[in-house]
Amino acid sequence: MGQRVVVVTDSSAMLPPAVASARGIVVAPLHVVIGDEELEEGQPGTSPDQVAAALIAKASVSTSRPSPASLSALYRRLADEGADAVVAVHLSSEVSGTVESAQMAARDAPIAVLVVDSRAVGPCVGFAALAAADAIAEGASAFEAAERAETRAAATASYFYVDTLEYLRRGGRIGAAAALLGSALAVKPLLTIDGGHVVAHERVRTSGRALARLEELAMEAVDAPRVEVVVAHLRSRERADELAANLTDRFAGRLVGSVRVGEVSAALAAHVGPGMLAVCVTPSR
Repeated sequence: MGQRVVVVTDSSAMLPPAVASARGIVVAPLHVVIGDEELEEGQPGTSPDQVAAALIAKASVSTSRPSPASLSALYRRLADEGADAVVAVHLSSEVSGTVESAQMAARDAPIAVLVVDSRAVGPCVGFAALAAADAIAEGASAFEAAERAETRAAATASYFYVDTLEYLRRGGRIGAAAALLGSALAVKPLLTIDGGHVVAHERVRTSGRALARLEELAMEAVDAPRVEVVVAHLRSRERADELAANLTDRFAGRLVGSVRVGEVSAALAAHVGPGMLAVCVTPSR
């Protein structure tokens, strides 16, 4: 009998609970801090909508990574349950300390823990974790599954629109100069993830043009005959549904399954603010 390998990811990956459960993926929660209260994502008070409301009310909102101790406890529990190895697929180390926490916890784990820095954010992390789970289901080793996750993350593209760069600036996820430039020109910024960093991709004049441009960028992003697509949003369900419907039409013949629409995780919501709209495209095996 081969090794039993378990995939661990974090709540930023936006994996629906039913999908994570069916694929045997364990989700470690990031933490959301509202005022002086720190809660694990998923606890009462940490829904994306509640985070958005706190931001609108100008409450103090921040996030923190899972502690090395909490991940150590998770790895020990998985070992006790019969796991021989763990592949831990997390959001980019350039925007979160989660990878560092996982690496620290891995040193003392009773089983092998391979930590994958996806260099990605949001649903793109989820796609990488699913790639690792697929590999394991096919009998791959932990090392091979980690490689599969890295490969898929590198081939995945994401673009997103925010109403304002202020929330990204507050959290240190984008430079103050870039945030000031966006505000001064009264433009709508489109951003992407490059090298694990949140970077400005281009600027458009209206939110309507931003929506159209997200469609175009998604179509150009991945040169593969078959693709999977996720649309993420924060308090922008109507626009997200419109974007998903348009992408369904534009990807006709190439789309695997349907375009999944979901609200961004609470921890990411704290940094992008209400009105955020994103698209993530990945090649399908």
